[in-house]
Amino acid sequence: MTRGVFLFGVSAIGVAIAVTGCGSTKTVTRTVTVGGTLKAGFGPPSELVEFGYIKSLTRKGSGFVMRFDPAWFLSGVTANTAAAEDGAVEPGQPVPNDNYRLNEGHRLLTYLVPANAKVTVLTRHGVGSLGETPITVAELGRIVNGGKHRALFEPLETGVWIRYHIDTVRSLDQQYQP
Repeated sequence: MTRGVFLFGVSAIGVAIAVTGCGSTKTVTRTVTVGGTLKAGFGPPSELVEFGYIKSLTRKGSGFVMRFDPAWFLSGVTANTAAAEDGAVEPGQPVPNDNYRLNEGHRLLTYLVPANAKVTVLTRHGVGSLGETPITVAELGRIVNGGKHRALFEPLETGVWIRYHIDTVRSLDQQYQP
């Protein structure tokens, strides 16, 4: 093979590759804004979520102190197995409504609740499909302590979900129980 034919062949292949790539691809850059609650590095997440029961809520200074009895809100095979082991259902049988609340210990944990924490309870006149109704922490205190408050769809004994950072509750949401 002569040098000219070889160079012509290599040049033709290079042009074919360049022409094939021209205009056939599109580069898209998407900018995503990430909220400040995401965790970077080692250790637990900066915000935790826990299910349980409010045992007391008392005013202290400009906020409140809550005594909270944590429990596990289980679903699926985890719920079925735990319920069977506790004798709540026969082995191999599903739990009602695909959830089982496991509360082995009743150790109360103490959390701080700022007066402006987000609170949602269930009422018959709420905005969402389950009657979700935002209330103040002060009204939640009246509910917990037996004071005057709006009527709930079901009592707080159904449990609540809390979102907290270290020792401070950011939000409380009542759990619906069918």
